[in-house]
Amino acid sequence: MNTNEIDLGALTAGDNVENMYLTFEVAQETYAVNIGCVTEIVGMQRISAIPDVPEYIKGAMNLRGKVIPVMDQRARFNMPARAYDDRTTIIVLDLAGVPTGLVVDQVTDVQTIPQANIDPPPHWLGKDEAGIVKGLGKLNNSVSIILDVPRLVSNKQARLNLDALGNHDHAR
Repeated sequence: MNTNEIDLGALTAGDNVENMYLTFEVAQETYAVNIGCVTEIVGMQRISAIPDVPEYIKGAMNLRGKVIPVMDQRARFNMPARAYDDRTTIIVLDLAGVPTGLVVDQVTDVQTIPQANIDPPPHWLGKDEAGIVKGLGKLNNSVSIILDVPRLVSNKQARLNLDALGNHDHAR
């Protein structure tokens, strides 16, 4: 899917974003994040490597003067790497004012998944060890793995000091 085919600006105040999810693929599996934390979808950008960060933090990109850390989802999910291509996309998320880019194989759609169609994640871990899977969304005979975005990007290993990266409101 071309990243220009999904228009996040078309969402209106009347849309129930609580049940709306941006779906994307990583290694032929469908994942979803709540649309409320997605600020934009961009094609691959130049990513500057940052030393001494987890392997899945690919570095940082300069998006219109703002430095944004970038996390590769294949590496984050311990999946085999693949070369980036014309479908590879960066989903920019905003969590409490902190932007983070997620590199995914391709963005697929914006879908409404009613709460009744979301099952809790399997409890393979103890109840105090919540993982990054928030739920499993069932829609049109398929399953989307709904990610808990704050847990995905706030893993102790993945935290970056954005001020140290030069993330200021003015252009660099």
